[in-house]
Amino acid sequence: MTRPPSDKITQAEALFAAGQIAFERGNYKDAVLAFEEGTRLTGGATFLGGTIQLWLMNAYSAAGRLPDAIALGEKLTKHPDLDVRKQSKRVLEILQAPQLSRRTDWLTPIPDLSDLDENNDTDFTLRKYDPPAKPKRTPPPEPPPEDLSQMNTSDNGFLWAAIAVILLTLGSLWWLA
Repeated sequence: MTRPPSDKITQAEALFAAGQIAFERGNYKDAVLAFEEGTRLTGGATFLGGTIQLWLMNAYSAAGRLPDAIALGEKLTKHPDLDVRKQSKRVLEILQAPQLSRRTDWLTPIPDLSDLDENNDTDFTLRKYDPPAKPKRTPPPEPPPEDLSQMNTSDNGFLWAAIAVILLTLGSLWWLA
């Protein structure tokens, strides 16, 4: 197996990183393009090439190209790297699993953000969804100290009874020992 030149590996790593960012932002078409170019540069038979192809498989699926994702997954099950083979088999099982019927009111649709313009004035940041600031509460004032002269502080004998029971228990244990 021939190894691609170092500059191609560097370019492939940069395309891989760009593809990951595009994928995570929901720009699946851009991710597919970056991963395909990265695969072309690495040749695909290396660990990096296999990893890029695994991401490409997921990008195909997310972009609505399920047949391409399944075909790539089947190809990756014969990849030289064991980890790539295992991971591709797992993803392939998920992609080929039968679709369950789901009620539409159970699902939350995820919009495709790939057609949005970068300079669009729409604000999708979390700041837009932050709850309004709550007014600061002042702690309640401390209650005034209680007047001890008004409390019943007379001895009710419980303390002496408890001490007597403890001493009797300890004495009987000592005598039995």
